Amino acid sequence: MIQLQIKKLITTRSLKWGRDITMSEVAKASGMSRTTLYRAINNEHNVSINALDRLCNFFECDIQDLVRHTPNTTKKCHQDSLLTLAA
Repeated sequence: MIQLQIKKLITTRSLKWGRDITMSEVAKASGMSRTTLYRAINNEHNVSINALDRLCNFFECDIQDLVRHTPNTTKKCHQDSLLTLAA
């Protein structure tokens, strides 16, 4: 699963930049509505490559700072089952 690390970036950038960063500001920078941004943060909405690019530009970060990948263990178990059936 891919998860956006926007809340973490808001915290670290707010400290670095010496000011509060609002979700409205992040939404505007990404080209998404606040609702869509919240849904994306909660993995209820897919984010386009263009939106990810705009977020990286806004936060002045690399893509690996913006997203985190967590392996899907269900898929691995499914693949292991298929290998067992094929044997």
